[in-house]
Amino acid sequence: MGHTLAEKILQKHTDQQITEAGQIVQCKVSMVLANDITAPLAIKSFKAMGATKVFDQDKVSLVCDHFTPNKDIDSAEQVKVVREFAEEMGVTHYYECGDVGVEHALLPEKGIVGPGDVVIGADSHTCTYGGLGAFATGMGSTDVGAAMALGETWFKVPPTIKVNITGKPKKFVGAKDYVLNQIGQLGVSGALYKALEYSGDAVDDLSIEGRMTIANMAIEAGGKVGLFPVDQKTLDYAEAAGFSGAETMVADDDAEYERVLNIDVTNMEPQVACPHLPDNVKPVDETSGLKIHQAVIGSCTNGRIEDMREAAAILKGRKVDQRVRCIVLPATPSIWKACMKEGLMEIFMDAGCIVGPPTCGPCLGGHMGILAGGERCIATTNRNFKGRMGSLEAEVFLSNPSVAAASAVAGEIINPAKL
Repeated sequence: MGHTLAEKILQKHTDQQITEAGQIVQCKVSMVLANDITAPLAIKSFKAMGATKVFDQDKVSLVCDHFTPNKDIDSAEQVKVVREFAEEMGVTHYYECGDVGVEHALLPEKGIVGPGDVVIGADSHTCTYGGLGAFATGMGSTDVGAAMALGETWFKVPPTIKVNITGKPKKFVGAKDYVLNQIGQLGVSGALYKALEYSGDAVDDLSIEGRMTIANMAIEAGGKVGLFPVDQKTLDYAEAAGFSGAETMVADDDAEYERVLNIDVTNMEPQVACPHLPDNVKPVDETSGLKIHQAVIGSCTNGRIEDMREAAAILKGRKVDQRVRCIVLPATPSIWKACMKEGLMEIFMDAGCIVGPPTCGPCLGGHMGILAGGERCIATTNRNFKGRMGSLEAEVFLSNPSVAAASAVAGEIINPAKL
């Protein structure tokens, strides 16, 4: 029997022979990740088990990106715990202040994670790295604390859903729309503890940033991982980021899949996930006319340079509606600098946007964009749960950067093609 991508990667990191989905295997991990919210709990577990040093100073990443710059005393205390632990353990990859970025944009950019890796993180969107062909998944802080000490963890080998994405998209339709459409079809638990493996000519055409956008939201369908084949495009990205030793990797022709989902993007319209679940997905025109109070362009889903360019193309020469707060958050310092170099910052500022530092910020209701009761936001983020971005009485709609930017200009949700 051939292996799926998930099985191939796990096999590289275990001494056990993988024979079927559902099998329990013990795997060595390539990287362990935590942030300023989850790391303190992991550190507490690490110390409670009597550990005195991390398994590898180069294979632990601590990224303070959620409530930073510290929004209050509690967040400052959280970061202090992480900072002191990083210093005590000699952790190589500790990020705060001027060099911090949204963790799932930062680590691939720096070549810290890459193709064929097994990565676990105390953050559900760790699955982003599947866009590079890494088996990457979120875990609880206790498991992450143990992995920081031991350098290994166990997995149940997930069954795989193969997602074939084919066709040529219209203008203003891209990776975010593909994955929202997929979640709409599968539901928020349709891929529960399953691997989502992507293929098809539309996948081949995607940039690595686009692939990471899709992998990022695997968890929104309940997925354990979202995985893309490692092709030359992947290797070029990894090499440019400083990640070495990667090889091409595709699933075996005779790999077994639980099911196959086919998505043709040829006639797809921009997609919008309506409150209060990511699977409440509709074509943008079915949501047109809904007044908004805020637009957020950023996050680990759509805060990369391609997303910034996409939003800027809409905002150039236009003004954000005076009743709308349009918040732009480039995901890392290097993306920030690229925005400046390319003149995107001037476009954002001239349009009346609020440009902030690299931070998760409003995505999780952290800071820099909290919603009041009765307010409505359109965001390029990944979740729109009730209360996710502030008040329980607020509403969050999810979209691609073009739709979010166009809606900020119109003051209501709109198809960019109709702006």
